Amino acid sequence: MNEAPIAWYSKKQTRIENSVFDSEFIAMRTGLETVQGIRYKLRMMGVPLTTPTYIYGDNMSVIYNTSRPESTLKKKANSVCYHYIREAVAADECRTGGHISTHENPADM
Repeated sequence: MNEAPIAWYSKKQTRIENSVFDSEFIAMRTGLETVQGIRYKLRMMGVPLTTPTYIYGDNMSVIYNTSRPESTLKKKANSVCYHYIREAVAADECRTGGHISTHENPADM
């Protein structure tokens, strides 16, 4: 909030994924769920939210697929995450599209 981190989330994922793409998609959905909870709490406290939340990532494939409505995914778990994120993007609650390189991302050690 105000360009400062207010939440940090780390946990072992419940599913084993075959690729980084799959795990990044699931992580983006988890992050979006956290953001939606924070936005809800802020609205309940009377804070007006007029702009969407920007979601950044270090995997260009995930960012590309979440910002393009014509994307198709073969795995059901990825499709569920994709549609969840696309719904939030379509409602202008969040926007994806920002890329952070691995060297500038504090979450990548």
